[in-house]
Amino acid sequence: MKALVLSGGAGTRLRPITHTSAKQLVPVANKAVLFYGLESIAEAGITDVGMIVGETAEEIEEAVGDGSKFGLDVTYIPQERPLGLAHAVLIARDYLGDDDFVMYLGDNFIVGGITGLVDEFRAHRPDAQILLTRVADPRAFGVAELDPSGQVIGLEEKPDQPKSDLALVGVYMFTPLIHEAVRAIEPSWRGELEITHAIQHLIDSRADVRSTVIKGYWKDTGNVGDMLEVNRTVLEAMERRIDGEVDDASETIGRVVLEEGARIVNSRVVGPVVIGSGTVVSNSYVGPFTSVAENCRITDSELEFSIVLRDSSIQGVGRIEASLIGRHVEVTPAPSVPSAHRLVLGDHSKVQITS
Repeated sequence: MKALVLSGGAGTRLRPITHTSAKQLVPVANKAVLFYGLESIAEAGITDVGMIVGETAEEIEEAVGDGSKFGLDVTYIPQERPLGLAHAVLIARDYLGDDDFVMYLGDNFIVGGITGLVDEFRAHRPDAQILLTRVADPRAFGVAELDPSGQVIGLEEKPDQPKSDLALVGVYMFTPLIHEAVRAIEPSWRGELEITHAIQHLIDSRADVRSTVIKGYWKDTGNVGDMLEVNRTVLEAMERRIDGEVDDASETIGRVVLEEGARIVNSRVVGPVVIGSGTVVSNSYVGPFTSVAENCRITDSELEFSIVLRDSSIQGVGRIEASLIGRHVEVTPAPSVPSAHRLVLGDHSKVQITS
């Protein structure tokens, strides 16, 4: 069994971060989202991985390499434009051959991995196995309709009036029959080859399409709010580890991970928090659900429920929360200016101004 990992796409919902970085490499608890998926694939006993890459291919290849650090053998498959999930399967045909495969969206996050799901697929080997989860607003997802027995009878991509609250999770398992389906469909109104249409083709052809409703945590980390929520979830599972330096004037409380080479000076850190190597926190407060990457400076500031990427500094700005701060960023106070009111008033006006 092989894996097909999708790591293309422009990541428009995470801009401006993704103007200069691949969305799959934005870190959660100081580790790229993509790496969690690759680790899950390796844990499931899959070693051969085809990785779909687009305009951020160079950055993805530099981060992942040949895959050996994950116990994988990675082959890169270029996609000129993101033309849909089914298009990714189409261009990976030669690599996948006649093998079964799991397709994993590189910006998705599933707590607990996929080992049990892959084992179930291997044991029963349906033509397709999809994962579903209940969501509050299914209009932003592919949506599945099940009959009373739980059999998949229909799929829709981002419907205006969803027939259920069951959204497709970004992990799919297929036999080679899917290759016939992706060749049979036409582009959608979005101009993309939709994987939901390909799976619907299998259903219409009376292929064996099964579903599993997962109860664990899943997120598509496509926007800042979801990134922060995933960061919170990962940090909650971390164990306390202090490998860096904490001076006598500082206090660390709860699940704090301080990497080697990091320093806490005259500050208070309340976990769950992870602070990367080379980072210095001085005269500051870092609160729960915060990740600070390597070589950052947090000075005379407060930071909570946020992600700070490497080589950035936050100095003297009071409190920051629910924020995603990119690489090589400088956050400083604005220069003080005299307070003044600028008015253009017509005749016979009456104005009240609070000083």
